[in-house]
Amino acid sequence: MRYLDKLRARIAATGSNLCVGLDPRPGLTGEPVKDFCLRVIEETAPHAACFKPNSAYFEAMGSRGVAILEAVIAAVPRDIPVILDAKRSDIGETQRYYAQAAFEALGADAVTLNPFLGFDSIEPFLACEGRGLYLLAVTSNPGAEDIEKQRLADGRRVFELVGEMADRAAGAPADVGFVVGLTNADPDILPLLPDAPLLVPGLGAQGGDLAALRGSGRRAPALVNVSRGILYPSDGSTPGEAAEEWRGQIAAALGR
Repeated sequence: MRYLDKLRARIAATGSNLCVGLDPRPGLTGEPVKDFCLRVIEETAPHAACFKPNSAYFEAMGSRGVAILEAVIAAVPRDIPVILDAKRSDIGETQRYYAQAAFEALGADAVTLNPFLGFDSIEPFLACEGRGLYLLAVTSNPGAEDIEKQRLADGRRVFELVGEMADRAAGAPADVGFVVGLTNADPDILPLLPDAPLLVPGLGAQGGDLAALRGSGRRAPALVNVSRGILYPSDGSTPGEAAEEWRGQIAAALGR
């Protein structure tokens, strides 16, 4: 099964476009990190279109953290896609090993990639049949203005070059989508990107506005990520309760 088919099936089964971000901070979990992540998965799975563990939070704990990451990905029900948020970027043989780590060693369904080393840097991932790639296009941080949204001499902006990579990848064994931060999803950005799957961070603690997604007319599935707002709810609710609330808000914004 292709990644996009698995994602569409999950969205259709749940009516949810919520991506639950797993960014465990040991000082905030209140319990061992592994136990915390497994509890979050169990509580939020009914409301999740996918889970997105952020590799950095696990790698920061050393080999123990990588073992936890392996266990966390393995604990996700098989019908729910897992996106490894690693933002990998390299070339040639090194990138092939990054692909092997993400898809074979860890068992993720999809991965985030930094495409700014050029098209050949994503080719090792494109060769992975049935997997998904989300290329950084317009990220949620203020620094998106520094490179991604800069204009070229011909009037295009840099993120449009990332969009062209998806067109070049048509027919590849892997599916290609984009990361577009909700905080930077201006009305003049989405129409300039191909109608490919979107991973949309920036909702919740980062202050993104769901109104940016209304009326976009895109057919490819969009995943809206919430991490801190689900893992550490400020109103005292449980992660499961928070996920249910965010799921409803996202559904309303997308007109589901």
